[in-house]
Amino acid sequence: MLVRSKLFRLYLSLPALAFCLAGLFAKDGDDHEKSLLSNTRQLIFEGVRSGEGYFSRDGSQLIFQSEREPGNPFFQIYLMDMATGDTRRVSPGQGRTTCGWVHPSNQKVLFASTHLDPGAQEKQKKEYEVRAAGKAKSYGWDYDEYYDIFELDLKSGQLRNLTTARGYDAEGSYSPDGKTIAFASNREAYSSPMTEKDKSIFEKDASYMMDIYLMNADGSNVRRVTSEKGYDGGPFFSWDGSKICWRRFNEDGSKAEIFVMDADGSNQKRITSLDAMSWAPFFHPSDDYLIFATNIHGFTNFELYLVDAEGKSQPVRATNTEGFDGLPVFSPDGKRLVWTSNRGLGRNAQLFAADWNDAEARRLLNLGPAQPSQTTSAASPGSSVVAKTQPAINADDLKLYVGALASEEMAGRLTGTKGEMLATTYVADVFKGLGLAPAGVGGSYFQEFEFTAGVSPGPKNRLSLGKDKDAKAAEEPKLDTDWRPLGLSKTGEFGPAPVVFAGYGISAPKSEANEAYDSYSGLDVKDKWVLVFRFLPEDVSPEVRQHLSRFSNLRYKAMAAREKGALGLIVTSGPRSKVKEQLIRMTFDASLAGSGVAALSITDELASKIVAAAGKTLEQLQAELDSGKQVPGIVVPGVSVQASIDILHEKKKGRNVLARLDSGLTNPGAVVIGAHIDHLGDGAGGNSLAKEEEKGKPHYGADDNASGTASMLEIAQYLTDRKAKGQLTPKRDVIFAAWSGEELGLIGSTHFAQSFPDGKGRAQLTPEIIAYLNLDMVGRLDKNLILQGVGSSSIWPKEIERRNAVIGLPLVTQNESYLPTDATAFYIKKVPILSAFTGAHEDYHSPRDTADKLNYEGIQKIARLMGLIAESLVASDQAPDYKEMEKPKDVQAGGRRVYLGTIPDFGQGSDVV
Repeated sequence: MLVRSKLFRLYLSLPALAFCLAGLFAKDGDDHEKSLLSNTRQLIFEGVRSGEGYFSRDGSQLIFQSEREPGNPFFQIYLMDMATGDTRRVSPGQGRTTCGWVHPSNQKVLFASTHLDPGAQEKQKKEYEVRAAGKAKSYGWDYDEYYDIFELDLKSGQLRNLTTARGYDAEGSYSPDGKTIAFASNREAYSSPMTEKDKSIFEKDASYMMDIYLMNADGSNVRRVTSEKGYDGGPFFSWDGSKICWRRFNEDGSKAEIFVMDADGSNQKRITSLDAMSWAPFFHPSDDYLIFATNIHGFTNFELYLVDAEGKSQPVRATNTEGFDGLPVFSPDGKRLVWTSNRGLGRNAQLFAADWNDAEARRLLNLGPAQPSQTTSAASPGSSVVAKTQPAINADDLKLYVGALASEEMAGRLTGTKGEMLATTYVADVFKGLGLAPAGVGGSYFQEFEFTAGVSPGPKNRLSLGKDKDAKAAEEPKLDTDWRPLGLSKTGEFGPAPVVFAGYGISAPKSEANEAYDSYSGLDVKDKWVLVFRFLPEDVSPEVRQHLSRFSNLRYKAMAAREKGALGLIVTSGPRSKVKEQLIRMTFDASLAGSGVAALSITDELASKIVAAAGKTLEQLQAELDSGKQVPGIVVPGVSVQASIDILHEKKKGRNVLARLDSGLTNPGAVVIGAHIDHLGDGAGGNSLAKEEEKGKPHYGADDNASGTASMLEIAQYLTDRKAKGQLTPKRDVIFAAWSGEELGLIGSTHFAQSFPDGKGRAQLTPEIIAYLNLDMVGRLDKNLILQGVGSSSIWPKEIERRNAVIGLPLVTQNESYLPTDATAFYIKKVPILSAFTGAHEDYHSPRDTADKLNYEGIQKIARLMGLIAESLVASDQAPDYKEMEKPKDVQAGGRRVYLGTIPDFGQGSDVV
């Protein structure tokens, strides 16, 4: 079944149609292999060739065929232990074998074999002679009538023949429940009369009479489910067992398409129409799409393609490597792909493996995120993971948790996606394994919240450009051609109002190495429109550029304009920016709620008309600013702008994970220990700092913030164990929290703070919550641990000194308590806070933030410090005092998210918390 003989005959015919189709589809797959497949490597090296590798249901084993048996030139079936790499032959060793499959119980395997053929030994000898003489034909497949399907009991070694009818019986696979076998057979040609035409074709091509059959797992109740002329073969069940996919060749065997039917053979449906040879389909574990091979790009160039399970979308190319790529299969967790390829040095077909990017596949196929299912292995660790950990806080436990949370399967943990659901399920199961009580809604560990997940223009958008405040003579630029509202814009009617040009719209304070930079110096922008360039000066030094970049994002510019009293912000890219699209896209990012001002993007052409009224050109203004000079702003005379801004918001739901260590006391007050669990997904929504070649890849968020979540879990286990052993007599409850929506604007923690304890939105959470401890990005300890929020209570300096004396961490303490992290949601509710942070780094918000780069010994020390502080708070009768600090006008933290004076509630449609 590896490659059928007519494939190779077809290579020689080279019809022109395939070359036309190759041109049609070539562009589609230019770079998809790079984004879909990573860590590609040859899996099998031994033997002349190998192929058809299929995972066991639990992914622990791989069954495959290989030409490696001494004395036999044909394929035999082998079983590989995926944990150790140990391999053993499970077929008899004589004759031909093909098409192995592991029963869901892992106790038996299925394969087709000709070892009962009386002439098997002679055929082996003859094949050796042909090869020795150098007369071996191009590799093909023989539909030997002696092929039968056998079942091997792996424990007893007992081999059982399941099919005894004359003809080729092979290509078998079990259903997910192990009760049914689907297979292909041409037995009808041997048992029923054929027309002269059929007989003539069959004598030349035994595959012509192949059809799909079903039978019970014991070989009983055989029933035929296809009957079309031409080769029907390669049936595989969907992962939920409801469907079967297969390939169907036309009568002359020159072309094939992919089909899907119900598991009983009904509702047969073609899902590809490539007019080429498309075959070997296999379901992704989500059952949302399939992968298959096709030679649409040339007859010696089989490539892998994807198609959605309904066949609604155009198939998408997945590989782009010259040669043969075929027979692809997914691992049960959907994280790996194994397929047959001749891309290796020997150019003989062998099994290859790669890591699979399901999120990218879904994006290419326009599919939504998959829902967690029984095939996702990391979703439910429960007590099994806790059993592998130690009560004391240690580096190995932290590495285990970070590895799970920052895995491919979690796909960047973007709020409202499958990755977030998997990650929050993981944490909830760990809480359960620790014996912590649920503290979510309705007796669960979860607390859902709604947030804005996307924006689009509404029907009422309008922009007019007039003279002074005369709207009658106004020019009306065209939406999506000349202008577009920004997703962060306030909605409503604005103006008419005059325009002020404010350079790059940056307001950056002085630092140790850089002077202050203020685009608003000397300008009165109150109740006016502010026109600014989109990015930051181009020709400044790297040091200045790094300093200004912290204050150059659109949200910061919008809030800077708001703080100055502006009516609205108008953004133009500028001719020197060389952007591909002058209008900024309305995409989902961390700026989806109101910024408090109207905000819109306009083309350079429209911006040029505005500044021309001041006798300036856009090129001239940008060139002067790009030198780094602080050029005074300009009041544009005689120009008035009026706008109606209408933005539609798409709502989704995310969820926090909450658990409680109960003190057993009445109204004791609680210490909350939290860390945000969400990250950026594939980075497409905004805030990504991925390099061009990294865009679209998972942002693993190992430091940000799998490190903090893992630390919180370790502290939870430590305190739980101390209480269980009688070493801690808690006088406070402890609430452990994994927040979601932090990357979108502290949404999850803010929702909790607004709803705790009774949903009334209290202005003060004390005394119900006496302190909040936060862990955000604690994985890159190098020089110092930064402890922020020290000014929120007089207790912290003494507590830090006392607990760190036994740990010895190098510390930097900061009084600032208005922070770009979840701690702020509590501080503004009168709760003392303490937040741990090891600093920003070059991998921040990029796919490079991976688990292998963390300092686990450092995380261990940080978790111990915060755990000791938490234990002290929990064991004390006295609650920390609260110290109110003045809200700073500019808040920054090592290049991380910046908030201006107030903390925007990014997801809920209001301007401030």
